[in-house]
Amino acid sequence: MQSPYIVFNEISFIKICRKLAKSDADLASIIKKYGLPPMWTRPNTFQTLILTIFEQQVSLAAAYAAFKKLKQKVGYVTPVKILQLTDEEMRNCYFTRQKMGYARGLATAVIKKEIQLNKLALLPDEEVRNKLIQIKGIGNWTIDVYLMHALQRSDLFPLGDIALVNSLKEVKRLPKDISKEEMLSIAESWRPNRTIAAMILWHSYIKKRGIKLGV
Repeated sequence: MQSPYIVFNEISFIKICRKLAKSDADLASIIKKYGLPPMWTRPNTFQTLILTIFEQQVSLAAAYAAFKKLKQKVGYVTPVKILQLTDEEMRNCYFTRQKMGYARGLATAVIKKEIQLNKLALLPDEEVRNKLIQIKGIGNWTIDVYLMHALQRSDLFPLGDIALVNSLKEVKRLPKDISKEEMLSIAESWRPNRTIAAMILWHSYIKKRGIKLGV
């Protein structure tokens, strides 16, 4: 029986990168210049989702600084530990008021078993989206990143990601005012491996700007 979703792993990731490079000269030029991209994956954990909430609409450096501060405060991040923090303690870990609410709402949903991450891993992409979107502060970008990095789903292309959009425009020499529909049309040729194409584009963006990653 065929799986309702497609995942990538260490072996298939390299094969897919090479396959995409054969069919797309622009992706090939990125790999030639910078090498293969890292296989950016994260564990399927509550802690990973908290990091992704930190990453919403801020630079990676700011998100990692906040996450590091939180880990220094509580150690491994769990729903119970999040709910035990006072507003002041959360502010000291660089949570905005909005993100305090998002983190607590997610923690409550996990504790009440409204969200069970081990079960999400077995669901098709759209069912995962339908469950997570019900949590305040968990929007499509956060879900896309979770599907790509934590569940290693192969065919996501999150146009809510500014770095990805900017890299696509640079690499494909697109006009600044190009529509989302036109960008999705360009990405269509990379199906069912748009996640890996996105990672190649992120790799270009990061290397070109000398961005240092690390928590």
